[in-house]
Amino acid sequence: MQNNILNRQPGTWKWGLLCLVFLASFFFLTYGFANQYASSLSNVPSIVFAWEHHIPLWAWTIVPYWSIDLFYGLSLLLCWNKFELKQQTLRLFFAQLISISCFLIYPLKFSFERAELDGFFGLWFDVLMGFDKPFNQAPSLHIVLLVILWDFYRRHINPSYCWLVHIWSFLIGLSVLTTWQHHFIDIPLGLLAGALCLWLFPLTVKAPYQKDLLQQFTPKHFKLGCFYLVGALLCLVPAFLFTGAWLWMLYPAISLFFVALAYFTVRPHIFQKQQNGQMTVAAWMLLAPYFLFAWLNSRLWTYRHPQDSLVLQFNGVELYLGRIPSAEHTKQYAALFDCCAELAVSQQVQHYEKFNTLDLIPVQSQQLLVVAAAFDGFIQPVIDSREQQKVLIFCALGYSRSCSILIAWLLQQNHVASVEEAIALIQRSRPWIVLSEINIAELKRFQALLTQEIPQ
Repeated sequence: MQNNILNRQPGTWKWGLLCLVFLASFFFLTYGFANQYASSLSNVPSIVFAWEHHIPLWAWTIVPYWSIDLFYGLSLLLCWNKFELKQQTLRLFFAQLISISCFLIYPLKFSFERAELDGFFGLWFDVLMGFDKPFNQAPSLHIVLLVILWDFYRRHINPSYCWLVHIWSFLIGLSVLTTWQHHFIDIPLGLLAGALCLWLFPLTVKAPYQKDLLQQFTPKHFKLGCFYLVGALLCLVPAFLFTGAWLWMLYPAISLFFVALAYFTVRPHIFQKQQNGQMTVAAWMLLAPYFLFAWLNSRLWTYRHPQDSLVLQFNGVELYLGRIPSAEHTKQYAALFDCCAELAVSQQVQHYEKFNTLDLIPVQSQQLLVVAAAFDGFIQPVIDSREQQKVLIFCALGYSRSCSILIAWLLQQNHVASVEEAIALIQRSRPWIVLSEINIAELKRFQALLTQEIPQ
């Protein structure tokens, strides 16, 4: 997937020009229609906090406010290849679609009266007011587009100058308040809507609408999906009952809803873990409350047993089983095999590979066939190095998922003769592993499948 971004295709800008013509037409038609619709209503509410009356009107910030139009058009002309252009076009299109839908479903009005401004900056305001009206508020389309454009330009600019993108993006975001175009609530909603557009059309990971062909839906998926969905609904209750600061509870509600979606649809890649072990920016923005909960949970459950366990030594390799490591902890290993979809890992090891699995879901036999082979291919370069190397296989706790995968590999490589022998081997160094009856049944099913694959 990464290669799709980096490959340069000459002439992509010509297709970008066509996309720009389409998106510009779509923008003006839909934005104008939503404005006209809201202005025809007899009563359009506003959501504004008392402290917002202290926000100053800074006329000069109309410059960064308008600049987003230039960056919007250029982003479609600067794409490196057709894949990136397609994703950028879809992101911008859905940004418009999501925002306009919200403007029509729940129209809001900006409530401050702006005094008439003169001079250079006043002219820019006059041009803006000729097209815009005090409607089309939440989510701020300006902020939605800003998230998409910030993600684009931070990738395209020389890393040494990335700070320019961050500063100018901040000014654009600030300008929606200091030009008196939006109330505060429009901004966090715009950030989430922008993150949703990035998440729907990723560049470095599998898209959330694509299936995971290895894993089958089970009652456990449904049970855990319902658990997270109930959690999302409980977070919504105070947001709607009490409003005010309780509106922030919408954030964990949205986060938990996406986790529920991962279980209901059997898609561990909804967490968007990349090949370097980090989540995408979109996943961080949408799922940050859950990621914090999951990390704290991993530390609490392993508080009494934080250490990794040496399971096997062979061919100069020390094979460890453990919980998700910290960045500092990874430095003692030459290779990391990551079995955890829901937590990011910071690492700079020579060999790193991931296999996405959902928390508390037993790894199924068909998955074990694939991941055991993947782990063997992963560990071979470490063996071939002919140096004493340490390898860590891990999941969130190092109790179940990574344990099942390690057992599958031990069986595949004939280090053990049975599932029971493998469990006994691991329990000698890590007696606190947790393998349910379903885990063990899947492992035995895997062993049966493995026997069928061996030529007689």
